Amino acid sequence: MRACRWRFYKRYGRNIVGGEMSQVNSQIWTEKKDDLRLLKMELREVLVTRRIPEPGMAMISRECKIRLWDEDRPIPREKLLEMAKGVSGIVCMLTDRIDAVAMDSAGAGLKVIAIMAVGFDNIDINEATRRGIVVGNTPGVLTDATADLTWALMLSLGRRIVEGDRMMRKRGVTGWSPTLLLGADFAGKTLGIIGMGRIGTAVAKRASGLRMRVIYFDPNQLSP
Repeated sequence: MRACRWRFYKRYGRNIVGGEMSQVNSQIWTEKKDDLRLLKMELREVLVTRRIPEPGMAMISRECKIRLWDEDRPIPREKLLEMAKGVSGIVCMLTDRIDAVAMDSAGAGLKVIAIMAVGFDNIDINEATRRGIVVGNTPGVLTDATADLTWALMLSLGRRIVEGDRMMRKRGVTGWSPTLLLGADFAGKTLGIIGMGRIGTAVAKRASGLRMRVIYFDPNQLSP
């Protein structure tokens, strides 16, 4: 596994995070399956710094023992360093600083650091790379959820759903009028999006279903 990682570092100059994850996946899974099996066997115990959704917990527990911070608050720094001792993997959140000190606490057996987030500023990537520790994040995991919520807010505003809910709870329906809770149509309107990354693109795709015109601002021009 170390030789495989070294070639990756030499080529890309950084760890396996963000866009580089997809670029390296095919090479690793097609050419280095035995190395990944070896890494899998080396994961004896994994520190999980917050309880994650059950499918994720089950996936980890099938492969190794879990050392879990089970309180519904970020793990304190001193507790993180204490619980990291001797683990071979760490599943962390954005609130956890995984630097050289944390890696020292885990020891030489630390093989993997995975963060349940898109960003990874809390992890010292250069230090992890120097030590041969694989780092992974979860790019794209919130794309659809965020796009859905964006549209939920826009539809709620345009169709005055919150106002209607409050009216029903306060006094009920007292009659009808042509202007009662009159909202705004979306079809035919123009939607402006700043930033056409994963989320912006997902929002734009949903706009097409409402027959909206989409304009955007982004450093890169997308293909039609």
